[in-house]
Amino acid sequence: MNTVWVGDVGIGPAAGKPALIAGPCVAEGLDLCLMIAEEAKAAADAVGMGFVFKASFDKANRSSVGAYRGPGLEDGIAMLAEIKAKLGVPVVTDIHETWQAERVAEVVDIIQIPAFLCRQTDLIDAAARTGKVVNIKKGQFMSPWDMSNAVAKANEAGGTQVILTERGASFGYNTLVVDMCSLPIMRGLGHPVCMDATHGIQRPGAAGTASGGRREFIPHLARAAAAVGIDALFLEVHPEPGRALSDAACMLPLSDLPGLLRDVVAIDAVVRGHDNPAQRLWRKGAGQDEPQSE
Repeated sequence: MNTVWVGDVGIGPAAGKPALIAGPCVAEGLDLCLMIAEEAKAAADAVGMGFVFKASFDKANRSSVGAYRGPGLEDGIAMLAEIKAKLGVPVVTDIHETWQAERVAEVVDIIQIPAFLCRQTDLIDAAARTGKVVNIKKGQFMSPWDMSNAVAKANEAGGTQVILTERGASFGYNTLVVDMCSLPIMRGLGHPVCMDATHGIQRPGAAGTASGGRREFIPHLARAAAAVGIDALFLEVHPEPGRALSDAACMLPLSDLPGLLRDVVAIDAVVRGHDNPAQRLWRKGAGQDEPQSE
């Protein structure tokens, strides 16, 4: 299985540790984004994790027509470009329309395909043709093995640097569940996997004109995913989640990030370093041979 590299940040087996992909749900302003990026990078650096900054320039799938969507393409890209230049970190954002791919690729290191759009052939094609790494989030309506079709679409367009992200599956109305088996299953498709522990606790549309969530369960999902084995951890973080302009119920308080990362790295070290059932399943997902007994 390949390791995806974005600058000095590795996402995959060769990296040795999972990377952190983190930032606010939407780019609320340069000063806030820069502060979040600085603190998230410091937390990742402290435990030896690579860091990629994430923020959306437009949230095109908000529950309500009146909800804040973001600063727009040009202002959002300008914010990402400044953060990338000032901190020297890779950046990622999502696209919703094919025409956005080429413009976004001028700045970002990873183009993200939103979960709701993971079956959109033209969108995946446009992202892959830029030559950038493509992070495809598994739709809430998709089985992990069906993500092979999304991978094939990216590969057909010349995109071999693909990440697959788990973010939960629909389970009745306004509810998601996370099947941890999906992580090794998707890794078995030959590409690194990422756990989105913040959207995994989302309750889509549960607040009527907005999505709800149970942010107290974010650490539990992150630690559980680390115990299964992940190549990256995706977290939306905010200094005051309750005041965030998008996904307020689903974001991790920024102050909680350092402690959670310490837990994740410690669990990851156990999984990588011991010949236990979780590690054997993880090696199988990576296409690695079993160690020979003496």
